[in-house]
Amino acid sequence: MVQAYILIQTEVGKASAVAEVISKIDGVIQAEDVTGPYDVIVRAQADTVDELGRMVVAKVQQAEGITRTLTCPVVHI
Repeated sequence: MVQAYILIQTEVGKASAVAEVISKIDGVIQAEDVTGPYDVIVRAQADTVDELGRMVVAKVQQAEGITRTLTCPVVHI
């Protein structure tokens, strides 16, 4: 299982709506709107890195109001 944090920037005033839509995507563990340089932080999981990438591109980035994403895979060192 691969997990990642997805940091999301949204259009002004869209953070709550984006977090709500993304929280319903299969594989999303948690989606919360936050303050700072990013507007929404998502914790997601998938069976493989490729599947995680497909989820980000095909589902997360398609949510209306998103301007930019940064995916940070969780590593265990």
